[in-house]
Amino acid sequence: MEIVIHGDKLKITTAMSNYIQEKLKKLEKYLENNDTVRANVMVKVKNKEQIVEITIPLKSFILRSEESKDDFYAAVDKSVDKLERQIRKNKTRMMSKKIKTNIDLDFSKVEEEQENTKNNKIIKRKQIEVKPMNEEEAILQMELLGHQFYMYKDRDTNKMTIVYKRKDENYGIIEAE
Repeated sequence: MEIVIHGDKLKITTAMSNYIQEKLKKLEKYLENNDTVRANVMVKVKNKEQIVEITIPLKSFILRSEESKDDFYAAVDKSVDKLERQIRKNKTRMMSKKIKTNIDLDFSKVEEEQENTKNNKIIKRKQIEVKPMNEEEAILQMELLGHQFYMYKDRDTNKMTIVYKRKDENYGIIEAE
């Protein structure tokens, strides 16, 4: 696995880089063709918090975790553990026949298992690539990213669709007309 490490307002030392690489090697056992996989790691500092964001784009899905701790090493540990937990938690969904053909994870190694302001304003804008997929794939992608909603293009209807997690832990779908 190729590991690209960037620091935002922070210089990445050799010790930090080695620690990140050592911890991410633990995820290689889950990846098929791990030579072609690229992990992007962003380390940031905000006040006294060390923020570690790890993104691993795969063929059909993106694995992502972000953790902030006072200690850099604890943040790396927690972030890698979170990624491993995401793979374990979503193993059944990923192995389903509808999704399995597009996945590049090796499941033989997997065991079961903002601040409020008075002037609300848009503080971040993202552009995303909207891929055609079915509902199960969209739910899986949302869970892997750790988000409460996910926008995608429905493969059958070709409509823009949003899947979201409800308070009762079920899912909802919003379709555009």
